[in-house]
Amino acid sequence: MSAMPGEREPITSVADFDLSDYAFWARPMRERERAFELLRALPSPAFYAEPEVSFAPRGPGYHALARHADILEASRSPEVFCSGDGGATNIPDMPPEFAEYFGSMINMDDPRHARLRRIVSRAFTPKMIKQFEADVEAAAARIVDGLLEKGPGCDFVTEVAARLPLKIICDMMGIPERDYGFVFDRSNRILGGFDPEYGGGDPATAAEHLLTAGMELDRLVQDLAAYRTEHPTGDLTSALVNANIDGERLTGQELGSFFILLVVAGNETTRNAISYGLRLLTRNPDQRALWLTDVDGHAPGAVEEIVRLASPVNFMRRKVTRDHEMNGTLYRKGEKVVLYYWSANRDESVFTDPLRFDILRTEGPHVGFGGPGPHFCLGAHLARREITVMFRELLRRVPHIEGGSPQRLYSSFINGIKHMRCDF
Repeated sequence: MSAMPGEREPITSVADFDLSDYAFWARPMRERERAFELLRALPSPAFYAEPEVSFAPRGPGYHALARHADILEASRSPEVFCSGDGGATNIPDMPPEFAEYFGSMINMDDPRHARLRRIVSRAFTPKMIKQFEADVEAAAARIVDGLLEKGPGCDFVTEVAARLPLKIICDMMGIPERDYGFVFDRSNRILGGFDPEYGGGDPATAAEHLLTAGMELDRLVQDLAAYRTEHPTGDLTSALVNANIDGERLTGQELGSFFILLVVAGNETTRNAISYGLRLLTRNPDQRALWLTDVDGHAPGAVEEIVRLASPVNFMRRKVTRDHEMNGTLYRKGEKVVLYYWSANRDESVFTDPLRFDILRTEGPHVGFGGPGPHFCLGAHLARREITVMFRELLRRVPHIEGGSPQRLYSSFINGIKHMRCDF
């Protein structure tokens, strides 16, 4: 495994980089964009050896799906491109000890995936999200109150972007405010990749940090579930441990894995979209001015464009269940494919001038919430609502806020911003 890179030769061909080299993911964003532009131009997807990790033997390699069309088709064919054989959130196969905490429905196939999604999805319908819209608005208002009290120069990520999704997810589950910091820290460790700030600087111990964080979040929700079994309230934990939905309920292990998925996916990804959104507005003052002409009217398009360009989740992995030809390429049973959503959202065959931030853009669809099919993001409605409300509050009360140079997360999986100074 390579160290984080210093000065390197510019990328001019696919021979100049390796997606399995973790050092690639520390390259400047413009170099990543060039790399995936080259991958999309290939006649068929590039094939890479798998990254070396301490927790699993090295697998047979993977096809890197960089084009929008390939990712749409693979997403629509879960019977061919499965998530459950070794997991979707990692390129190497997930070892059994990881599955105890990270074996959520995102790493499953039907019928088990459908069963779990059926049980938990009722909390994420547009109707349900509408019921606590006032809570989202009140939380966003308090966050901006705090921003104004702190004044210019504070960290937008920790003071604004991270606070809203963290509070909403914890409130949904019934996690008390005293545990917000604990949940925030552990979710950072889980998605921290190989970032030294979150304990991932030493690859040999990265897996240990990941497992420990998963175990601690699991223990938190199991303790809460035990209490809610005897003392139910109106929160989601109470509903999941007490309700019998169509004759089904979650097991303790399923509840723990779902909670970890919820706090990690619902917290980290939305906070990164909000952070990225401020950076986009800062670098595109014409689009900020346009949005300010009709804050509510332009919000839907602006939010979709933020999610497209932010693409908080870089990829998901699938394994091929049978020999299958797709868009002129033959994939063999047992092979792996990695769906690079970040690249698909910059595909010049779908999006005109794809690196341009355009809140009136109508092309698409983007795959910032995953591709179509059974694994489309369960929390997409909630994420859209949180991003909308946060920027409505900011644009109305701090319309000229700007984000400085972002400090990016060192991760191949998450396109994250750890810290970003803001001024207004």
